[in-house]
Amino acid sequence: MLSSIRLKGKIILLFACCLDIFICQDLFSCRRTGEALWCRREKLLHQWTDKVCSGIMGLLKVSVIFLLSLITMTLAEPPGCKIRITDRGLEMLKAETKRFVEGELSNITMPEMRGKEGRFQYTIKDVKITELNLTSDLRFQPDVGLLFEVQNSSITLNFQRRILYWLFYDEGAINASAEGVNIFTVLHLIKDQDGRLKISNITCNAFITKMRARFSGTLGRVYDFIGTLLTTGMRFVLNKQICPALNHAALVLVNQLLETVPVRTEVNSYVGIDYSLLNDPVVTETSLDMDFRGMFYDLKNENETLVNNAVNPVLREYDRMVYLALSEYFFDSGLYSYFKGGLFQTQIANERMSKDLEMLLRTTYLGKIMMLDPAFMEHPLSLELEVTSPPRSTIKTSGAMVAVNCNVKVLVLPPGKPAVQLSSLTMEGKFNAEVSMKGKRLTIHLELKKFKIFSSESAFESFALIPLQGPLKTMLQISAVPLINNYIKRGVQIPLPDGMDFIEEVVEYHNGYIIVGANLHFRTGLREIIERKLSGETDNSV
Repeated sequence: MLSSIRLKGKIILLFACCLDIFICQDLFSCRRTGEALWCRREKLLHQWTDKVCSGIMGLLKVSVIFLLSLITMTLAEPPGCKIRITDRGLEMLKAETKRFVEGELSNITMPEMRGKEGRFQYTIKDVKITELNLTSDLRFQPDVGLLFEVQNSSITLNFQRRILYWLFYDEGAINASAEGVNIFTVLHLIKDQDGRLKISNITCNAFITKMRARFSGTLGRVYDFIGTLLTTGMRFVLNKQICPALNHAALVLVNQLLETVPVRTEVNSYVGIDYSLLNDPVVTETSLDMDFRGMFYDLKNENETLVNNAVNPVLREYDRMVYLALSEYFFDSGLYSYFKGGLFQTQIANERMSKDLEMLLRTTYLGKIMMLDPAFMEHPLSLELEVTSPPRSTIKTSGAMVAVNCNVKVLVLPPGKPAVQLSSLTMEGKFNAEVSMKGKRLTIHLELKKFKIFSSESAFESFALIPLQGPLKTMLQISAVPLINNYIKRGVQIPLPDGMDFIEEVVEYHNGYIIVGANLHFRTGLREIIERKLSGETDNSV
């Protein structure tokens, strides 16, 4: 269709060019013959042709842009995991951020100041910030990151003075207060090259409206009149120290805190998980949204992963502090990785097999055992279960389910000899999967819901297996399923920094994904978390 439109456009353009030449020639003849009316009609036709051509070309440009954007959207990798932090969550972070900033400003060090004004010579040293009264606010800055603002606040300082006036020498302490402290700081959030959330830049403006000083010592009142001189210098120096302190706090310390969020790490000795960001975070006035890959992988072959064809989770809620959305791909990639790692196979024999089940198996396969060797009647039987294809999850509004196809071999175990196969069966099972959160670990509890076993080789054998359906299902519920639940009960950590947990979680099931809404809880302060990170300690063992 596009090629035909382009061809028609070229024909019209060619026609317009020819018409243009024709009109120019006839305009010359118009001057000679006086056929003005005919020339005017031809001019109007030429103008109309130009408008048609420009309209077609504009339509072509719009179509190409639309197709390119559509292709880009199609090729974009959908996230397996999404996290939204709402303004309610940011409200909880305000107090913790304020304490952290106060701690950083309290550690400001100022150089010794020396100066001379007329007969006066002065030295100021040992400057210490003794008290901060900050009125602060923390909110989202759309399309950028976070905004931390301090308005009309005060800082109390103490420093030592030495003053020489003629032959008089005096020293003592000065208590000063900086009033009208205003700080405007914007943190720019991006995805770094490793797929980690990072503060890339900080925009900081700080100014102090005025500064007052109170002198003490032998000649304290005498030197009150030089207070303006000293406080002006102190205000200038303090102004220059605030933003560098906040720059270090954000670009170094807070980024070290963000490094405690797992990006690509091992879950256990079999699989790992990839929580790398797919793009820069999306910041609005009410939320911060992050799209993570949310993909498990086999540690033995990290490049062999499952393609994400799941739906893109949709977050619409803002009532809670944080929301976690997980698509079917998140769970399917885990099942796929465990399958590739060879974990979905087990053997049920000896003490793991109940006497009733063993008796049913002997009764079912009595004829085959007698045909092979009557002595096999005295030997133990076993079942070997091996999943034949990666299990798949299905999430609907009614709940989550995992479908498993398994090959079951019925074997005789002669002592000191290789096992003898009696039959090969196909088992289909469906498990209800209950998803829950504890702290920042996502856990799944499985419960066998549907069970079917049959022979793909013989319809008669499938009919003979009907009495085994119930006992086999009970055996799986008693032995196999608890083993799986015990193995996966540790769960997997979601991408949150150290010291931060989910509380008051609510799990909602949607078509193709689940959403966990929760509130946030700090177990320790930001400074303590960063100090633990610097010392090499962490609680983010996945």
